Amino acid sequence: MTSEPPINHALQLYLTDDHPCSYLDQQRARTLFVDPLAEINTERAQWLQEIGFRRSGSHFYRPSCRPHQCQQCRAVRLPVAQFQPNRSQRRAAKRNQDLRCIQRSPQFDAEHYALYSRYVLTRHSDGDMADDVSTDAYERFLLTAWGGDTWLLELREGERLVAVAVTDVLSDGLSAVYTFFDPAESSRALGTAAILAQITEAQQLGVTHLYLGYWIANSRKMAYKQQYRPLEIWDGAQWRRFEGGQAIDLDKYE
Repeated sequence: MTSEPPINHALQLYLTDDHPCSYLDQQRARTLFVDPLAEINTERAQWLQEIGFRRSGSHFYRPSCRPHQCQQCRAVRLPVAQFQPNRSQRRAAKRNQDLRCIQRSPQFDAEHYALYSRYVLTRHSDGDMADDVSTDAYERFLLTAWGGDTWLLELREGERLVAVAVTDVLSDGLSAVYTFFDPAESSRALGTAAILAQITEAQQLGVTHLYLGYWIANSRKMAYKQQYRPLEIWDGAQWRRFEGGQAIDLDKYE
């Protein structure tokens, strides 16, 4: 169930022109942005998440592609109290039981930045992000203040940093903004470990959902989200239980 809009919720929205899709080759996309000058607090951010928006830096956005072009981006969330890990997720938890999860504030850290740039240049060398891995771009993307709280959840093996999960704290949920990890540790399934850590944090905080961003069935990088069950999907009008998708081995997506 989606909460009622906050008082004085009216927001100016801006729609981009068609542009190349970031997720699917040969597709054109459009994006709907909230006015970047609008005041966004935790309550308003919660409401935006509940109607399919996401945050990137200071911008809140959601896909708004032409109906005849593509409608594959679907916002998904996980009711954390009901989460049941599958076999692959249990393997990942066991594999990473030696890691410590540490909550940090969103401040620039040279160790975080070094891990981020190594991750992007190794795992996303063919994407737009690799075009600019400067400290300025990193800070704009992940450390920009937006009116609410953000956690940097570190995963450490002893003192060695292996992953960081950037996580927004909403009024009744957590939002997985972006995760980066050591590309040399593919056998650990650190992407899965980061989501499991966020689920644990949400459960301990007593909030209801972890927002996982967009599920795209035909995108290898985005389809893995269907493995976290029970999953809810935003259909444009309401959240409903996700029933589609076939089982996959998450290890292949790390």
